[in-house]
Amino acid sequence: MSEPVNVSKGQEPAAPTMLDIADIEVRYGAIRALKGISFHVNQGEIVALLGANGAGKTTTQKTVSGMLRPTLGSITYEGRRIDGIPAHDLIRLGICHVPEGRHVFPRMTVRENLEMGAFRFKKIDQSDLDKVLEMFPRLKERYKQQGGTLSGGEQQMLAIGRALMGKPRLLLLDEPSMGLAPLVVAQIFEILRDINAGGVTVLLVEQNAAQALSLADRGYVLETGEIVLEGTGRDLLADDRIRAAYLGEEIAAS
Repeated sequence: MSEPVNVSKGQEPAAPTMLDIADIEVRYGAIRALKGISFHVNQGEIVALLGANGAGKTTTQKTVSGMLRPTLGSITYEGRRIDGIPAHDLIRLGICHVPEGRHVFPRMTVRENLEMGAFRFKKIDQSDLDKVLEMFPRLKERYKQQGGTLSGGEQQMLAIGRALMGKPRLLLLDEPSMGLAPLVVAQIFEILRDINAGGVTVLLVEQNAAQALSLADRGYVLETGEIVLEGTGRDLLADDRIRAAYLGEEIAAS
């Protein structure tokens, strides 16, 4: 595998590494979905994974959150090897995953959905619930409604709020902007900025490259299961290859 291109222009002191992915390979039968990728997420960062459909972004997140097991390589979280640990045990370690498609419980109320996010605790922390409702006023307005009656944007807010009830240290988000109106997308990304400012590290999978890189400290670009480009969010956003491939811009030849 060729080495990924690093477009970062400067070095800043790095925070402690929270998540370290080393030479991970994942297979679906005979198909190598991930081909020995390596990357890291530092404590307090927002890191974006970009790429076209089928590039391996969702597979990467599912492997980190314990929904898939790698065939080769290692995953280390806060100094502990976690590949092979079941997903429900990783939640207890502070890794919470908001999957693509939201997956709210349609017949449960907003309140019941949020309470499900705190399943690992013996008692619901009312202060956590209050914080989520303050962060998402629409959920407070819809508190007694069933999750299945909410709009797409409200369901995305509910899915994120439910994850926050688990007191995550590392939050995995898969395509939070998918299918949402631009105004709602802007609201979701602003909330993600606030969540990160509150001390939660974020690993973000997103096809909306402009939004993701505007938010992210660093990013990695995947193509067919390999990392081909990496750098700071700012440098990737300015990179001609990203602008041409993901932002729909035509770059004039020099």
